[in-house]
Amino acid sequence: QVQLVESGGGLVQPGGSLRLSCTPSGSRLVINFMGWYRPAPGKQRELVAGITPDGTTSYDDSVKGRFTISRDNAKNTVYLQMNSLKSEDTDVYYCNALIKSPSSNYYLRDYWGQGTQVTVSS
Repeated sequence: QVQLVESGGGLVQPGGSLRLSCTPSGSRLVINFMGWYRPAPGKQRELVAGITPDGTTSYDDSVKGRFTISRDNAKNTVYLQMNSLKSEDTDVYYCNALIKSPSSNYYLRDYWGQGTQVTVSS
C-alpha cells in the first residue's frame, strides 16, 4: 500500500521560510500530478500549489510569488518552498499525489499524506 510521507513543517516567524517535502513509499510507482493542499472554509481542502510530471505548475493566488513547488522525479519527491511567510499561512498542509502502483494493479489512485503543521507566529 502506498503511503505519502511528509516532512518540513514547524514554527517560523513572519517573513521566514520553510520547505515541505513529500515522498511516496513503495516501488515501481508511476506518479502523475503532485500537490499541496490546506483546509478551506466551505470546502474540504483547497489547492495551494500543484505540479504535473512535465513540470507545469499552478498556484493559489494567495501564495503566488512567495511559494514554489518543484519535484524530483528520480526521487519521487515533491517540495514546497515557502518564503515570506505570513500569519495567514498558518495551517495544516497536506500532500496529494495521483499514483499508479503494483498494489492498485496500475489503476490511477488518489493518495493523501497525514498533514504537516505550519505555524507562522512571532
